[in-house]
Amino acid sequence: MVLPAKIFEIREKVDLGLIVSKLKHFREEEIYRTENGEAITLTTEILDLELGDDSISGVFSKDFIRQRFYKRELIEAPTTEESHFWIRQHSDRFFLIVSAPSVARGVKKLLTNFVANRLSRILFIIRQGIAEINIPHSTLQELHESNPMATKLIWFDDVDIPGVEKLCLAGSDLVDTTLYQEYLNHGKIWYVVFEVQRRGMVVGITRNCVVTLFSKSSTEDFINFISEDLLALIE
Repeated sequence: MVLPAKIFEIREKVDLGLIVSKLKHFREEEIYRTENGEAITLTTEILDLELGDDSISGVFSKDFIRQRFYKRELIEAPTTEESHFWIRQHSDRFFLIVSAPSVARGVKKLLTNFVANRLSRILFIIRQGIAEINIPHSTLQELHESNPMATKLIWFDDVDIPGVEKLCLAGSDLVDTTLYQEYLNHGKIWYVVFEVQRRGMVVGITRNCVVTLFSKSSTEDFINFISEDLLALIE
């Protein structure tokens, strides 16, 4: 199972009850006319909304028109993309977690940034109400060095070697402290894949808070890991 998600921070004042009331009644429709003049109603709405003690979960659903050629003719057909989202509290801050649609659906239009921007406009009118965040390079460095044997892969970016944009360590090279230090002297850690042994899952994390689950695990366990373990790493 490969499940990607991205973490954002809600910068505006959060009232969970008010957020639920706004999302619960949100529904937009637009009319799309195909090449042959057929009118198709495309809907954007929030589904499966649930309110917990200090959290909200739901599904952002949006219809698109997908075009493809069949026997040299352009075929237009409606399709629906869905992204699950969660609003979770950590300390005195609130975060939005958005999962990406399944790759099996083909071209992914409903990306995490799109959903975050749309939810920000629904809830706060402005786009800046929900913002991107970062995990510091130093935090990812500490994450690896605290248990190098659990790390599966490291990507370095911001490399100062002419002609080299990224560096990668994988496999047995990860426990080679000399090579690791050499790469660390020339770049910053962008992406780490590691095993969370106490949870029995393998995940990847980027500095801009894209988190990917690579092992067999439930979505609930994955989101709980993000909420309980990763949110504490965000400055």
